[in-house]
Amino acid sequence: MSEPIASYLLVSLPKSTSTDPPLSRWLEKNINGGSVEVTEYKLPTFKVGTLDSLVLQSEELGKIDQQLTGSIGKVLDIINSLHQSDSNKQKIDGKTVDLYFETFTWNSSRFRLDKSIEELIKLISNEALNVDNDLRSNYSSYNQSKSALTAIQRKQTGDLSVKSLHDIVKAEHFVLNSEHLQTVLLAIPKSMKESFLNSYESLTEFVVPRSGLLIAEDSEYYLYSVTLFKKYASKFLSAARDLKWVPRDFEYSESTITQLKNEFQLASKEESNLKNDLTRLSKSAYSEIVSSWCHIKLLRAFVESVLRYGLPPDFYCFILKLSNAKAIEKSKSELIDRFGYLGGAAFDMDKSGKVSKDSKLHEYASLVDQDYEPFVMYEVELY
Repeated sequence: MSEPIASYLLVSLPKSTSTDPPLSRWLEKNINGGSVEVTEYKLPTFKVGTLDSLVLQSEELGKIDQQLTGSIGKVLDIINSLHQSDSNKQKIDGKTVDLYFETFTWNSSRFRLDKSIEELIKLISNEALNVDNDLRSNYSSYNQSKSALTAIQRKQTGDLSVKSLHDIVKAEHFVLNSEHLQTVLLAIPKSMKESFLNSYESLTEFVVPRSGLLIAEDSEYYLYSVTLFKKYASKFLSAARDLKWVPRDFEYSESTITQLKNEFQLASKEESNLKNDLTRLSKSAYSEIVSSWCHIKLLRAFVESVLRYGLPPDFYCFILKLSNAKAIEKSKSELIDRFGYLGGAAFDMDKSGKVSKDSKLHEYASLVDQDYEPFVMYEVELY
């Protein structure tokens, strides 16, 4: 995947947090040396169930978050494979992805707030994953069509041992409508021409004498036809393979010739139609899946905040736009230094006043998630 278009920290802090100046202004002034864009999200108030249900929903939201992140990456891979424009030119509700994320508002008409959090999770994730499945199915069909077209193109450009013969052979090269005789085609390496001409008549019984007819040649092969009794055709072709002659499986008929002549045109048309369909679908899938992922991300922030800070929901939610990975790490460290006390027993201060994992946890320390932060905070990268 290419470099991200934009990088953020999504941060939730309880409104009881005390700063001077007020929290939003403090973040703008103190995080990353003031080189940060701070936007406050106004999260809806969702229908909260029991503590046990919130814990389960937190786990489920984490899994879906990862799953949809992977789906977005797959959509972008498909877009790139189709030689479309870069992802930063893809639109969501008429906005670039970074602007959409920064100005995100909950779509209450699609995901109604009178539904429980569990219902919202299922509704949002099912819609997004159905789109993802449709896209993957269409992409598979397109790849099959593309492979078929490539195989046909290879037949048109290859040597006489592999290329299609529909525009080379003619009816006069074959014995047609015979009850007993059959004409077979062989691609003979140029170095074997003399040995072929000297031996093909005696390769098996009942080969028609002097029936070997040169039809075409290229830089590597001669194409010959040979006529013999049908009864001995399979034996003749088996012996030909042993001698490194290349039998060409071709039975002449006007319908076959017409079909092969149309094969490339039909395959090319099908590949083009599927590519156009996939191009349209990938653009709409990107918009749909990114939108769903934003809803899941904000719902996850809400659930985690309630679990951390309690009820009733009373917290701020900010996105901090930063320039690169180095700025992200610096900003995370600064936030933890300032608000690490919110982590309670899982965090402690070292001698320099920095927040660290609490060494007094002893044997319980292994139970603390190594990625656990003292407050709700997620890294977000947009592509």
